[in-house]
Amino acid sequence: MKGIQLAAVIILTALSLHTTAQELYVFTEPASNMAAKSIGIRMTNEGIFKGGAMNRTIPEVMVGFNKNLMAHVQGFFSDMDGKYRLEGGSLYAKYRFLSLDGTQQHLRAAAFGRISTSKRPVYTEDINLEGDNSGLQGGLIFTQLLHKLALSATLSYTKAFNRESAQVAGMPEPDQLLGYSLSSGYLVLPVVYKNYNQPNFNAYFEVLGKTDPSSGRSYVDFAPAIQTIINSRTRIDLGYRFQVAGGIANRYTKNMYLIRAEFNFFNIL
Repeated sequence: MKGIQLAAVIILTALSLHTTAQELYVFTEPASNMAAKSIGIRMTNEGIFKGGAMNRTIPEVMVGFNKNLMAHVQGFFSDMDGKYRLEGGSLYAKYRFLSLDGTQQHLRAAAFGRISTSKRPVYTEDINLEGDNSGLQGGLIFTQLLHKLALSATLSYTKAFNRESAQVAGMPEPDQLLGYSLSSGYLVLPVVYKNYNQPNFNAYFEVLGKTDPSSGRSYVDFAPAIQTIINSRTRIDLGYRFQVAGGIANRYTKNMYLIRAEFNFFNIL
């Protein structure tokens, strides 16, 4: 009987992943959480080619405590300062506080927070808590699923540590930024769903931006991406972000590619 119950949980979780696959955004998080009592392992590689190739590797462990609460622990390694080394780490948590579910559609909202540490001596107008800066971040996410299309919006506030004395082009480096994003995901394949072993193919387009409230300077990026999900457990992402507007140009995440592999293990907690 326990074996039957475990199989049922795995199948239902897999079916849930298929119905929300187009919410697994590449550059942002959705309001939906990973499956309860599950663990995910990610390995992300980011890079830029300006002035020679520079790479960052981000190993990550994700835990779904229940349907409403999940957390991520990240480490950051890169060769951006000459020698490949450990830069720092981050703890991210997300709590879903609203779920309005219907047939092949739902509306969800969540609050999130992050605390990061980094030993990089980075002096730019951007604040990037995934490797470049130490700081705190908090925000809200709203995600709407409409059959094969998922739309999401994120609003955030980021406060960096130890930047009061830094200078960028003779001006004080900002220690706080407002962030915002609009993300869309579309389930391209399968056209007709038959079983949870079918591969999923998703296409994404995200708009990512930040504003310095003290100066009004900002930037906006476009970020297209594609994704494959295999057996509802393995996920492969490929994306690229590039700046299309704004005056904040000196930053690591400008014109950056991303490659990610993720592996999920269900009902093990």
